[in-house]
Amino acid sequence: MRAKKSLDLTVTPELQQKLIQVHDRLCQTYGCPIPYFHELDPLSELFSALLSHRTRNADSANAFHELRRRFPTWELVRDAPVAEVEQAIARCTWAEQKAPRIQQILKLISDRRDGDLSLDFLKDLSVTDARAWLESLSGVGPKTSAAVLSFSVLRRRALPVDSHHHRVAIRLGLIVETIAVAPSHAILEAQLPSDWTAQQVYDNHEVLMLHGQRCCYYQKPACQRCPVFDLCPFGQSRHPKGAA
Repeated sequence: MRAKKSLDLTVTPELQQKLIQVHDRLCQTYGCPIPYFHELDPLSELFSALLSHRTRNADSANAFHELRRRFPTWELVRDAPVAEVEQAIARCTWAEQKAPRIQQILKLISDRRDGDLSLDFLKDLSVTDARAWLESLSGVGPKTSAAVLSFSVLRRRALPVDSHHHRVAIRLGLIVETIAVAPSHAILEAQLPSDWTAQQVYDNHEVLMLHGQRCCYYQKPACQRCPVFDLCPFGQSRHPKGAA
């Protein structure tokens, strides 16, 4: 079996300074600190994140609330007929796959934690160990593990990377185009100053994501009003004489 190629996490002072410049300007544009949008315990955040995969935010939120309405405890979700769980989350994309996966994860956590369906213990682990524990669960990758630690009431220092964040980072030259979303987590997180707080790390994800949603679109990015145009090789290649 071929060994996995290790990622180069070397960060030059110039690259980190560029990331800080981008962060500061986007924070001025979108308003930092950005309020956390969830007050969920980590187990609930895990399933909220899993339901959101390839699903519009409004639909995944509705699916999560309907799941909790029908099944007030996670034990009830774990032990319910899978068809009933699937029906509860029907607003999600791939509900027929997500329902059995949710139950599989709940059963695995129950087994590992002697029946305790809680992820509150993650607060006592390092971020690295907590992410490794989460990513040992079926269907949980770097984005979900970071979301659980950052977005939940744990408020840990972990950087999620979604498709918008990833696209903006490539265009700015923070990562190369060949780096996929999953491995980009480690690379982009390595670029962050070590003394940044969990709030600053969360803000970094949020402002890059918001910039992708509101300005740096997948098609027809609005380079003419981009606050980081002068730092963006992609934008300058499209408008060599300036954003205007």
